[in-house]
Amino acid sequence: MDLAKIKHLFYNIRMDVLDKIKLTSLNMPFEAAEDIQRSQSLPPCPDDLSSLKDRFPITQAHLPNGRSIPLLKTMQTSVCENDCNYCCFRSGRDTPRASLTPDELASAVVKLTRAGIAKGLFLSSGLAGGGVGTQDKLIATAEILRRKYQYQEYIHLKIMPGAEKDQIFRAMQLADRVSINLEGANERSLSKLAPHKTFFEELLKPLQIIEDIRKSVSPHLAWKRTWPSSCTQFVVGAVGESDLDLLQTTHQLQTHFKITRAYYSNFSPVTETPFEHLPPSNPWRQHRLYQAFFLLRDYQFDFEELPFSTSGYLNLEKDPKLLWAETYLRHTPIEINTADYAQLLRIPGIGAISAKKIIQIRDYGKIRDIHTLSKLGISTSRAAPFILLDGWRPAYQPGLF
Repeated sequence: MDLAKIKHLFYNIRMDVLDKIKLTSLNMPFEAAEDIQRSQSLPPCPDDLSSLKDRFPITQAHLPNGRSIPLLKTMQTSVCENDCNYCCFRSGRDTPRASLTPDELASAVVKLTRAGIAKGLFLSSGLAGGGVGTQDKLIATAEILRRKYQYQEYIHLKIMPGAEKDQIFRAMQLADRVSINLEGANERSLSKLAPHKTFFEELLKPLQIIEDIRKSVSPHLAWKRTWPSSCTQFVVGAVGESDLDLLQTTHQLQTHFKITRAYYSNFSPVTETPFEHLPPSNPWRQHRLYQAFFLLRDYQFDFEELPFSTSGYLNLEKDPKLLWAETYLRHTPIEINTADYAQLLRIPGIGAISAKKIIQIRDYGKIRDIHTLSKLGISTSRAAPFILLDGWRPAYQPGLF
């Protein structure tokens, strides 16, 4: 697309709409977008349009299918009736607010897409007019995009607390992913984070409805004839929940509601909120929670195998897979040449792709050299203490720390 057309697309979005998008998109610290690589940068654009970059809150997001896209991450409105104790958009807080009509937002999304600024939409909202009324606006935006503009790009829709079953069904027909944030690991922690939300009726029940629809209704009624994936999110470190609490709830959601992703967002204090004087959560805690989540989802670990401390927390110094291996594999290493896929996944430094590569190359002969594993992209310094190569422990240099 030439410069003149791009400039036309930019300036054809009314400046008040651009300002609304900015106001409804900034300061969303507890809204994750897909397998996040957070970024406020945009794809390159002509120099004379560079001043517009700050107007667009773009997240470079990794999607479930492996693609990476620039995702417009915004809200239908930053007005909110809820008074969540941690949230920058809580009711009564003195902060600029804005709302977008479904037509305004859909039109802006399409123009940003045509200009190459965004290739998908992550749409959430503050609660304004109740859960049902707010959900109607989110659905209307997605309907306009899909029907009026024949929008083919990725859409992630939030399900609002209190949304009705028919609304959840309609959102699932329009979106590639749907989600509802539990925020707390259980009813007790949610009551401290968000005093006016109900854990089971408003938050957990919609996740059950999503899974019931996937199991009972033919996907030919869905967008691209496939029901969307579902996920949730937790606020970590504000109200004293343990890692055991968070991961136990996550495991139950995976088992019963088939969520494909849980997000763990570190608490960071926001001024003019009841939690403004609380300390921020340790970033390593969030990292360890994600590592443990992937052990459950992708590495065939059982929940009971996660290495919690007696107080219910993960070790901040070592990743949980390494800690498990040091306990169970240090004196009983795994033979690389005979291990099955599940056993290979237990070895630090070996992931799903490299485990499959090992199984493939074993058809051509035994693996006897640690350098062969290195060529497969395996971190041999991590794997070596826990493996045998044709009956022998490979030589390795122990880490200093």
